[in-house]
Amino acid sequence: MTPRSPELIRQRLDFWQALSGACLAFFVCIHLLLEGSVVLSPDLTDGIGWLLEATYAAQLGAPCILLLIVFHFWIAARKMPFRAGELAIFVDHARTLKDPDTWLWLVQVATAVIILVGAFFHVYTVMCDLPIEVVKSSQRLHQGWLFFHVFFLPSVIAHTGIGIFRIAVKYGFCVKAKREVWRRRLLIGMGCYLLLGVLALSRVWCQG
Repeated sequence: MTPRSPELIRQRLDFWQALSGACLAFFVCIHLLLEGSVVLSPDLTDGIGWLLEATYAAQLGAPCILLLIVFHFWIAARKMPFRAGELAIFVDHARTLKDPDTWLWLVQVATAVIILVGAFFHVYTVMCDLPIEVVKSSQRLHQGWLFFHVFFLPSVIAHTGIGIFRIAVKYGFCVKAKREVWRRRLLIGMGCYLLLGVLALSRVWCQG
């Protein structure tokens, strides 16, 4: 293949899509664990927030994560069925193939749009209301942000879990004989993170 052949370009874009997706998945897992610390103690979460701000990890990390999300979405968008006709063809093929992995990709497309829009609102709101404190988060939930998180949290977890599975399949970490095992483990992991998120939201809500 020549350096500019369509196949080589596609492979390179797939690689950067997978790498950026893996980095975002790692961030999501760490971010949810740090936010979940509120279940143990709101003071612990406030301390983590103070440390992130004192080291400028929050101020510098937030725009970097947003840029990485846009970069990841930009690469992935080349495969997304944005037009109604393309979506209809995809759904028809999915029904014909009867492959659950095909439907998982459609879920990824839907959640990607929710995350792209929701991440900007989430980051902008938090960064414009520093310092990061549980009391402030609780106030936002009582002001209507709870409805936002009801959609945003499951979308992030679903997109992350499916993304990890698809990367594992694409690059040979998950062979066909082990797919059910991978699905089961990822579902358990996604369920645990969702439970942690719900518990964290409940604890923050009660601080208001």
